[in-house]
Amino acid sequence: MDLKNEKNILQILKDADCSDEFIEEFLKLREQGDKRILMQLLYKHKSGLLDCLHASQKKIDCLDYLIFQINQDINQEKMRV
Repeated sequence: MDLKNEKNILQILKDADCSDEFIEEFLKLREQGDKRILMQLLYKHKSGLLDCLHASQKKIDCLDYLIFQINQDINQEKMRV
């Protein structure tokens, strides 16, 4: 993919769930040419996405624990019969 093509960059940022404000800031900074600042901006967004991912994983772990406990109860009831 050609990263010099603004259309491609826009699609990547949209696919990464970047807000319109983020994209506007990114494009403005890109025009200024400081790639280090662009990298900082991207890493900050990536960090936010990872935080959301970890929060979702924690919720899934809670549900897995509850499912495990209920299965344990079901198995114990079967053994009593």
